[in-house]
Amino acid sequence: MMISTRGRYALRVMIDLAEQSTDSYIPLKEIAARQEISEKYLESILKLLVKGKILTGLRGKGGGYRLNRAPQEYTVTSILELTEETLAPVACLEKDAEPCTRASACKTLNMWKGLDRLIRDYFDHITLADLTDQVSEAHIFPPPSTSS
Repeated sequence: MMISTRGRYALRVMIDLAEQSTDSYIPLKEIAARQEISEKYLESILKLLVKGKILTGLRGKGGGYRLNRAPQEYTVTSILELTEETLAPVACLEKDAEPCTRASACKTLNMWKGLDRLIRDYFDHITLADLTDQVSEAHIFPPPSTSS
């Protein structure tokens, strides 16, 4: 699985908005300048986030974008699911995938399902607040457990 530029930028934008900690609308131009993302590309990402109802956009004077909820109510999964076509590690586990005719004989299916669960569990436990309050890598990204 590889997260696209669109997904990475969406996370950056959401963190940026969370760090503004304001109920006012933040202009696209300001977000683009802080994040060093072209306004045109950023606008396409923001449209996805508004359509997914995790941001509110307002046009005109005093317009811009703002979060709909508190930062701790957004998970990385909720953001990436709007911007990525899939988070599934293999095609047969995608949301609307056709049933695989080889599933009953597939020796790797359970492995892929396990990886899919790990990815989702990991991203489900990281909130926007975690990303804005991150003190150290160990704060939200504990080292993997080691087996002896």
